[in-house]
Amino acid sequence: VKKPDIYIFDDSFSALDYKTDAILRSRLKEVTENATVLIVAQRVGTIMDADQIIVLNEGEIVGRGTHNELMENNEIYREIANSQLNRQSLTEE
Repeated sequence: VKKPDIYIFDDSFSALDYKTDAILRSRLKEVTENATVLIVAQRVGTIMDADQIIVLNEGEIVGRGTHNELMENNEIYREIANSQLNRQSLTEE
């Protein structure tokens, strides 16, 4: 069976708890190593290791970059990330 060149995951991780999400993403990284992976997500933790993140607000692209670049330069992304990552750390304790 030939491996696909492109994988698309459309909000596929949102129902998972944070720990399972992280484990699954780690395994998928191995399986999809030489492919293009497009992940549509509302959870920052799911995409924060992506090479490029595109931020949408009301259907418009309002930012593009890595997690660190967006944390520095994009207020919308930063607000979402801070609220979600704070909540994530609270649920993992």
